[in-house]
Amino acid sequence: MKKAEKEDLLSILKTMETIRAFEEKASELYAQGHIPGFLHLGIGQEGVAAGVCSALAGDDYVFGGHRSHPHEIAKGADLGKLLAELAGRSTGYCCGKGGSMHVVAMDVGFVVATGIVGGSIPLALGAALVCKERRKGQVSVVFFGDGAGQTGAFHESLNIASLWRLPVIFVCENNGYAEFTPLSTHTPVAHLGEHAQTYHIPTVTLDGNDVLAVRKAVTEAVGCARSGEGPSFVECLTYRLRGHYEGDPAKYRELSEVADWKAKDPIRRFTTFLLEGKTSSEEEMANVRRQAQEAVQGAAEFALASPWPTTGDLTRHVFAGE
Repeated sequence: MKKAEKEDLLSILKTMETIRAFEEKASELYAQGHIPGFLHLGIGQEGVAAGVCSALAGDDYVFGGHRSHPHEIAKGADLGKLLAELAGRSTGYCCGKGGSMHVVAMDVGFVVATGIVGGSIPLALGAALVCKERRKGQVSVVFFGDGAGQTGAFHESLNIASLWRLPVIFVCENNGYAEFTPLSTHTPVAHLGEHAQTYHIPTVTLDGNDVLAVRKAVTEAVGCARSGEGPSFVECLTYRLRGHYEGDPAKYRELSEVADWKAKDPIRRFTTFLLEGKTSSEEEMANVRRQAQEAVQGAAEFALASPWPTTGDLTRHVFAGE
């Protein structure tokens, strides 16, 4: 294996390890009272974010939802500024005013996350239209869960994207639950990709815990979008190992179901793949994990040492061009 290929694979592993370490630290800080409000974690879904964003360029646009720390990190967000935002500190990406569900990191192309289910989908179309008119080969990517498939904006956006052949990739993180509701009780289709096919959008449904399968599918979708062939729909079957939010007792899921999915942990599967292929050693991967944890620890120290917003900050950033 070439050195560049090995470094590329270890970079993907580092992304997943960083996401996992970040969210575990966020959970710890939340339990200690350092993070206010609700906290939605994507532990167990790291393969989707890492696989998708590894196929993107720095100037591509990404949109997320209420469980988007993984997407922000995979797109290159600063860990300190991100954790400071979660903690409501003035050094955060939105000066502590947005919190976990409303992050904007335009410096790395992460346009916005929103707590409105499916709310980012039509916004991603706007960015895709800009990309199309600029003719620079940029694409727009939007992440959403299976619950968004029952919103009007979802269907309207699929229709417009198909009609206008917009360079947008719809990434559905189908973890089987819309909050506490299993997929089978809120839609008659087995996979959300069936909706996209109705609008004549190329669709693939795959194992979202296989990071390389995700990257391959998105690489192909991005290639189509950049060449003017229009949108694609990538449905990633995955699972959140935590509840819908921190503190959720998750009584709507069987313990055996959670155990089954833990065995499919995307990080564990990828490290096994690297070991079996003799791509990396346990020592090298342990070093990657340590680097991720050290980076997150540094981010936590930065966040907790940062000042709170002042009352004078309340009216700042209300109008454009301040």
